[in-house]
Amino acid sequence: MNNELKNKFIQSLKDQKEIFGDELFTSVVKTESKHTPEVKSEKEDKFEYEVEKIDEGKVREEPGLFAAPKSDWEKSTNLKEFEKHICNCTKCVLHKGRNKFVFGSGNPDADVLVIGEGPGAEEDKQGLPFVGRAGKLLTDMLKAINFERDEVYIGNIVKCRPPGNRTPLPDEMDTCLPYLKKQIELIKPKLILCLGLTAAKGLLKKRESLTNLRGKVYEFEDAKVLVTFHPAALLRNPNWKRPAWEDLKNFRKLFEQL
Repeated sequence: MNNELKNKFIQSLKDQKEIFGDELFTSVVKTESKHTPEVKSEKEDKFEYEVEKIDEGKVREEPGLFAAPKSDWEKSTNLKEFEKHICNCTKCVLHKGRNKFVFGSGNPDADVLVIGEGPGAEEDKQGLPFVGRAGKLLTDMLKAINFERDEVYIGNIVKCRPPGNRTPLPDEMDTCLPYLKKQIELIKPKLILCLGLTAAKGLLKKRESLTNLRGKVYEFEDAKVLVTFHPAALLRNPNWKRPAWEDLKNFRKLFEQL
Protein backbone atom coordinates (compact mmCIF):
# COMPACT_ATOMS: atom_id res chain seq x y z
CA MET A 1 0.00 0.00 0.00
CA ASN A 2 1.56 3.31 -1.07
CA ASN A 3 1.63 6.30 1.28
CA GLU A 4 -1.13 8.22 -0.52
CA LEU A 5 -3.50 5.25 -0.37
CA LYS A 6 -2.53 4.59 3.23
CA ASN A 7 -3.25 8.20 4.22
CA LYS A 8 -6.63 8.09 2.48
CA PHE A 9 -7.48 4.86 4.31
CA ILE A 10 -6.49 6.34 7.68
CA GLN A 11 -8.52 9.50 7.00
CA SER A 12 -11.49 7.36 5.98
CA LEU A 13 -11.34 5.52 9.29
CA LYS A 14 -11.13 8.82 11.17
CA ASP A 15 -14.15 10.15 9.29
CA GLN A 16 -16.07 6.96 10.02
CA LYS A 17 -15.23 7.27 13.71
CA GLU A 18 -16.45 10.88 13.63
CA ILE A 19 -19.87 9.61 12.56
CA PHE A 20 -20.20 6.13 14.03
CA GLY A 21 -18.04 6.36 17.15
CA ASP A 22 -16.21 3.22 18.20
CA GLU A 23 -18.19 0.98 15.82
CA LEU A 24 -16.31 -0.15 12.71
CA PHE A 25 -18.16 -0.86 9.48
CA THR A 26 -16.49 -2.89 6.76
CA SER A 27 -19.17 -2.07 4.21
CA VAL A 28 -21.46 0.90 3.73
CA VAL A 29 -25.06 0.67 2.59
CA LYS A 30 -26.87 3.80 1.46
CA THR A 31 -29.88 4.20 3.70
CA GLU A 32 -31.81 6.79 5.64
CA SER A 33 -30.86 6.82 9.32
CA LYS A 34 -33.81 6.35 11.65
CA HIS A 35 -32.28 9.07 13.79
CA THR A 36 -32.16 11.68 11.01
CA PRO A 37 -34.59 14.47 11.96
CA GLU A 38 -37.78 14.27 9.93
CA VAL A 39 -38.08 16.95 7.28
CA LYS A 40 -41.44 18.63 7.82
CA SER A 41 -43.43 20.93 5.60
CA GLU A 42 -43.02 24.68 5.95
CA LYS A 43 -46.32 24.86 7.85
CA GLU A 44 -45.03 22.44 10.45
CA ASP A 45 -42.29 24.72 11.75
CA LYS A 46 -42.27 23.40 15.30
CA PHE A 47 -39.47 21.05 16.31
CA GLU A 48 -40.92 18.15 18.28
CA TYR A 49 -38.51 16.70 20.82
CA GLU A 50 -38.05 14.95 24.12
CA VAL A 51 -35.39 16.19 26.49
CA GLU A 52 -32.87 13.69 27.80
CA LYS A 53 -31.32 14.95 31.01
CA ILE A 54 -27.65 14.28 31.63
CA ASP A 55 -26.72 12.72 34.95
CA GLU A 56 -23.27 14.08 35.64
CA GLY A 57 -22.84 11.68 38.56
CA LYS A 58 -21.14 14.27 40.68
CA VAL A 59 -21.55 14.56 44.46
CA ARG A 60 -22.96 17.89 45.53
CA GLU A 61 -21.57 18.67 48.97
CA GLU A 62 -23.36 21.03 51.32
CA PRO A 63 -21.15 23.86 52.57
CA GLY A 64 -19.79 22.96 55.95
CA LEU A 65 -16.76 22.57 58.14
CA PHE A 66 -14.94 20.24 55.75
CA ALA A 67 -16.04 21.80 52.43
CA ALA A 68 -13.07 22.35 50.10
CA PRO A 69 -12.29 26.04 49.60
CA LYS A 70 -12.98 27.34 46.09
CA SER A 71 -10.07 28.14 43.79
CA ASP A 72 -9.67 31.72 42.56
CA TRP A 73 -10.94 30.79 39.11
CA GLU A 74 -14.08 29.24 40.62
CA LYS A 75 -14.86 32.58 42.29
CA SER A 76 -14.73 34.47 38.97
CA THR A 77 -17.79 36.61 38.29
CA ASN A 78 -17.17 37.33 34.59
CA LEU A 79 -15.36 35.80 31.62
CA LYS A 80 -12.46 38.28 31.53
CA GLU A 81 -11.62 37.63 35.15
CA PHE A 82 -12.00 33.89 34.62
CA GLU A 83 -9.66 33.88 31.59
CA LYS A 84 -6.94 35.68 33.56
CA HIS A 85 -7.05 32.97 36.22
CA ILE A 86 -6.76 29.97 33.85
CA CYS A 87 -4.84 31.22 30.77
CA ASN A 88 -1.56 29.77 32.08
CA CYS A 89 -3.04 26.40 33.03
CA THR A 90 -0.63 23.45 33.20
CA LYS A 91 -3.01 20.78 34.54
CA CYS A 92 -2.64 18.43 31.56
CA VAL A 93 0.12 17.63 29.06
CA LEU A 94 -1.45 19.69 26.27
CA HIS A 95 0.05 22.87 27.71
CA LYS A 96 3.55 21.67 26.78
CA GLY A 97 3.01 22.10 23.05
CA ARG A 98 0.67 25.06 22.92
CA ASN A 99 1.50 28.43 21.43
CA LYS A 100 -1.59 30.21 22.75
CA PHE A 101 -4.32 29.24 25.18
CA VAL A 102 -7.67 29.32 23.34
CA PHE A 103 -10.20 30.44 25.93
CA GLY A 104 -13.16 31.11 23.63
CA SER A 105 -14.74 34.18 22.06
CA GLY A 106 -18.06 35.87 21.41
CA ASN A 107 -20.94 37.44 23.26
CA PRO A 108 -20.50 36.93 27.03
CA ASP A 109 -24.30 37.06 27.43
CA ALA A 110 -25.08 34.81 24.46
CA ASP A 111 -28.21 32.70 24.30
CA VAL A 112 -26.29 30.24 22.09
CA LEU A 113 -23.04 28.47 22.94
CA VAL A 114 -21.21 26.53 20.21
CA ILE A 115 -18.71 23.89 21.36
CA GLY A 116 -16.05 22.30 19.17
CA GLU A 117 -13.34 19.73 19.81
CA GLY A 118 -10.16 21.72 20.33
CA PRO A 119 -7.86 24.31 18.75
CA GLY A 120 -6.14 23.57 15.46
CA ALA A 121 -2.92 25.06 14.09
CA GLU A 122 -4.42 28.42 13.12
CA GLU A 123 -6.36 28.70 16.38
CA ASP A 124 -3.18 27.94 18.30
CA LYS A 125 -1.43 30.80 16.47
CA GLN A 126 -4.18 33.37 17.00
CA GLY A 127 -5.56 32.27 20.36
CA LEU A 128 -9.11 32.27 18.96
CA PRO A 129 -11.50 29.38 18.22
CA PHE A 130 -12.59 28.43 14.68
CA VAL A 131 -10.51 30.86 12.60
CA GLY A 132 -9.40 28.49 9.81
CA ARG A 133 -11.38 26.99 6.92
CA ALA A 134 -13.66 25.15 9.33
CA GLY A 135 -14.22 28.43 11.14
CA LYS A 136 -15.31 30.18 7.98
CA LEU A 137 -17.76 27.35 7.29
CA LEU A 138 -19.07 27.59 10.86
CA THR A 139 -19.68 31.32 10.36
CA ASP A 140 -21.64 30.50 7.17
CA MET A 141 -23.60 27.77 8.98
CA LEU A 142 -24.62 30.20 11.70
CA LYS A 143 -25.61 32.86 9.17
CA ALA A 144 -27.76 30.31 7.36
CA ILE A 145 -29.94 30.04 10.48
CA ASN A 146 -29.88 33.78 11.19
CA PHE A 147 -27.15 33.96 13.81
CA GLU A 148 -24.26 36.38 13.49
CA ARG A 149 -21.00 35.02 14.82
CA ASP A 150 -20.57 37.87 17.30
CA GLU A 151 -23.95 37.23 18.92
CA VAL A 152 -23.09 33.65 19.95
CA TYR A 153 -20.23 32.34 22.07
CA ILE A 154 -17.77 29.78 20.68
CA GLY A 155 -15.53 27.49 22.71
CA ASN A 156 -14.00 24.03 22.73
CA ILE A 157 -13.89 20.94 24.92
CA VAL A 158 -10.14 21.50 25.42
CA LYS A 159 -8.42 24.88 25.32
CA CYS A 160 -4.96 23.82 24.12
CA ARG A 161 -4.09 22.27 20.77
CA PRO A 162 -3.49 18.50 20.87
CA PRO A 163 -0.23 17.54 19.10
CA GLY A 164 -0.75 16.88 15.40
CA ASN A 165 -4.43 17.84 15.78
CA ARG A 166 -5.15 14.43 17.28
CA THR A 167 -8.38 13.79 19.16
CA PRO A 168 -8.15 14.95 22.80
CA LEU A 169 -7.72 12.06 25.24
CA PRO A 170 -10.44 11.36 27.83
CA ASP A 171 -8.29 12.54 30.75
CA GLU A 172 -7.45 15.76 28.87
CA MET A 173 -11.13 16.46 28.26
CA ASP A 174 -12.03 15.64 31.86
CA THR A 175 -9.31 17.98 33.13
CA CYS A 176 -10.59 20.87 30.99
CA LEU A 177 -14.33 20.23 31.46
CA PRO A 178 -14.64 22.17 34.77
CA TYR A 179 -13.42 25.26 32.90
CA LEU A 180 -16.12 24.80 30.25
CA LYS A 181 -18.73 24.30 32.96
CA LYS A 182 -17.67 27.57 34.56
CA GLN A 183 -18.04 29.32 31.20
CA ILE A 184 -21.54 27.87 30.88
CA GLU A 185 -22.32 29.08 34.40
CA LEU A 186 -21.18 32.62 33.54
CA ILE A 187 -22.72 32.83 30.05
CA LYS A 188 -26.00 31.10 30.96
CA PRO A 189 -26.86 30.04 27.37
CA LYS A 190 -30.32 28.74 26.50
CA LEU A 191 -28.99 26.45 23.78
CA ILE A 192 -25.72 24.57 23.20
CA LEU A 193 -24.65 23.18 19.82
CA CYS A 194 -22.01 20.43 19.99
CA LEU A 195 -19.97 20.14 16.81
CA GLY A 196 -18.88 16.56 16.21
CA LEU A 197 -18.65 13.39 18.22
CA THR A 198 -15.72 14.43 20.43
CA ALA A 199 -17.48 17.58 21.63
CA ALA A 200 -20.66 15.62 22.32
CA LYS A 201 -18.83 12.88 24.20
CA GLY A 202 -16.78 15.38 26.18
CA LEU A 203 -19.82 17.33 27.32
CA LEU A 204 -22.57 14.71 27.56
CA LYS A 205 -20.39 11.74 28.65
CA LYS A 206 -22.18 9.37 26.31
CA ARG A 207 -20.61 6.45 24.47
CA GLU A 208 -22.86 6.55 21.43
CA SER A 209 -22.32 7.20 17.76
CA LEU A 210 -22.90 10.60 16.21
CA THR A 211 -25.75 9.02 14.27
CA ASN A 212 -27.49 8.13 17.54
CA LEU A 213 -26.73 11.45 19.23
CA ARG A 214 -28.07 13.62 16.42
CA GLY A 215 -31.76 14.51 16.28
CA LYS A 216 -32.21 14.39 20.07
CA VAL A 217 -32.35 17.14 22.67
CA TYR A 218 -30.33 16.88 25.86
CA GLU A 219 -30.26 19.09 28.93
CA PHE A 220 -27.01 20.26 30.50
CA GLU A 221 -26.61 22.96 33.16
CA ASP A 222 -30.14 24.30 32.43
CA ALA A 223 -29.40 24.58 28.70
CA LYS A 224 -30.79 22.47 25.88
CA VAL A 225 -28.14 20.66 23.82
CA LEU A 226 -28.21 19.47 20.20
CA VAL A 227 -25.47 17.66 18.30
CA THR A 228 -24.41 17.97 14.67
CA PHE A 229 -21.40 17.43 12.41
CA HIS A 230 -18.12 19.26 12.90
CA PRO A 231 -17.48 21.79 10.08
CA ALA A 232 -14.12 20.12 9.34
CA ALA A 233 -15.96 16.85 8.67
CA LEU A 234 -18.31 18.67 6.29
CA LEU A 235 -15.35 20.06 4.36
CA ARG A 236 -14.03 16.52 3.87
CA ASN A 237 -17.43 15.03 3.12
CA PRO A 238 -19.86 17.44 1.39
CA ASN A 239 -22.54 14.70 1.33
CA TRP A 240 -23.03 15.27 5.07
CA LYS A 241 -24.03 18.91 4.54
CA ARG A 242 -27.68 18.03 3.91
CA PRO A 243 -28.24 16.18 7.21
CA ALA A 244 -26.23 18.91 8.96
CA TRP A 245 -28.61 21.47 7.46
CA GLU A 246 -31.56 19.56 8.94
CA ASP A 247 -29.83 19.65 12.35
CA LEU A 248 -29.29 23.41 12.03
CA LYS A 249 -32.90 24.06 11.06
CA ASN A 250 -34.07 22.10 14.10
CA PHE A 251 -31.63 24.06 16.26
CA ARG A 252 -33.14 27.34 15.03
CA LYS A 253 -36.69 26.06 15.56
CA LEU A 254 -35.84 25.05 19.11
CA PHE A 255 -34.28 28.46 19.74
CA GLU A 256 -37.46 30.19 18.58
CA GLN A 257 -39.61 27.93 20.76
CA LEU A 258 -37.53 28.81 23.82
